[in-house]
Amino acid sequence: MLNDGGAIVVIIGAPGSGKTKAGKKLSKILDVPLIDTDKIVVASHGPISELFAEFGEEYFREREREAVANALLEPAVVTLGGGAVLNLATRADLASHRVVQLTMSKAAARLRIAGSKRPLAKNADEWEKLVETRRPIYDELSSLTIDTSLKPMEKVAREIADWLGTQQQ
Repeated sequence: MLNDGGAIVVIIGAPGSGKTKAGKKLSKILDVPLIDTDKIVVASHGPISELFAEFGEEYFREREREAVANALLEPAVVTLGGGAVLNLATRADLASHRVVQLTMSKAAARLRIAGSKRPLAKNADEWEKLVETRRPIYDELSSLTIDTSLKPMEKVAREIADWLGTQQQ
C-alpha cells in the first residue's frame, strides 16, 4: 500500500547490503528523488561514527527517527540505515508503505564492510550477530526480499521496479 504523497518504496536491510546503491539506481529508473536517511543525519549532525562516539547510540537513533519520519512523507525512494527499524514508531510507519529488504551473505559482508566506519559492525562476525538479531524485524516489515551477495545493483534495482509495477497503487 502506498501513502498518498508518501514514499514510493522503502529499502531496509543489513548494513552494507547495498541499500543506497540500489536506491540510487532505482530512483533513476523511476525518475524520482532518492532520500537516504543516513545522509540526512550526517548532513545535519555530522558523521554517524562521531555521533555514536560523542553522544551515544540513543542520541543517534533520535536523530535518525526524525530523518525517517520526514523522509517517509516524500514521494521518493527512501533508504533507511540498518538499525532504523529498531524504532517502534518507524515500524508502525512502515506498515503503510511498500518495503523491500536487501540481504547478503557473511562472505559478501566480509568484503563490503572491510575498513568501514560502521560503529556496530566493524567486522563480519559483529555484522553477522547484528543482522541475526534484526532479521525477524526486517522479515516482518518487508514484502520483498532480495539477496544482493552476487547480484549487480542495477539488476536489484530493476527487480524492485518490476515488483513495484505489480503492486496495488
